[in-house]
Amino acid sequence: MIRDKSANKPAKAAPKKDAAIKAAPAKASVAKAAKAPAGKKGIIAIAPPSFRRERALIKRGVWPVAGCDEAGRGPLAGPVVAAAVILDPDRIPRGIDDSKRLTAEEREKLFDKICATAQVSVVVASRERIDRDNILRASLWALKRAVMALPEAPRHVFVDGRDRLDTACDCEAVIGGDGIVLSIAAASIVAKVTRDRLMCALAQDCPGYGFEQHKGYAVPEHLDALDRLGPSVHHRSFFAPVAAARAKHMPWTVEPVQDLFSVSDAELQVEAAVEIDASAGL
Repeated sequence: MIRDKSANKPAKAAPKKDAAIKAAPAKASVAKAAKAPAGKKGIIAIAPPSFRRERALIKRGVWPVAGCDEAGRGPLAGPVVAAAVILDPDRIPRGIDDSKRLTAEEREKLFDKICATAQVSVVVASRERIDRDNILRASLWALKRAVMALPEAPRHVFVDGRDRLDTACDCEAVIGGDGIVLSIAAASIVAKVTRDRLMCALAQDCPGYGFEQHKGYAVPEHLDALDRLGPSVHHRSFFAPVAAARAKHMPWTVEPVQDLFSVSDAELQVEAAVEIDASAGL
């Protein structure tokens, strides 16, 4: 019996050409993904603030714990408002987040829920105080007073930003805290809603500036009104656009800046007399 020798030979591997054809679609899909626009790659989810830091302190026996934040450092007009909040661990309203991530309607609803379930205090630093002390000092003053005004003295305070407060208890500054610490986020909502309501009231007192819309921030509509009408009694005097508008509409209120290189008439007369004396002695 004659056997076919080819039957004992191992099967040949698939041609490289076929493998390349099968790999091509994968490579094409990778290339398409690489060329996809950045805006269509998906949305990056931002984690909401948590109560984790407060609970860690509670486990160590530290309570009450407060969060505080302010609203209104950047605007050209109106006060700066600070709020301090001690959340009830058993009655934390759902949906608390950094006030900047919420709509006005969401902030209003959460404001009512926070005030109904937590210990809350609010302090306002006036435009006069801002002009006198500068915006940073006025903000820190209001934050400290808000902590002191809480119904129950806290044993630990979280404050949004870089600056710690001079409080009787421990104070921890958290950069970006309104998006990290739940108590700070709650305070940011209370401060923002309170200030927005105040600015709507100021709009009734000073119509034409649009305070009820932009809340005093330096948006184009506000800058245009400031240029047309000049500053109101609610504008912060030393903020650059306000100072420029005051110089335009009320130049008599602007103190002239002394030129350090100018020479007065008296100095010129003295120099002339010295020159005459020097020439007479020659």
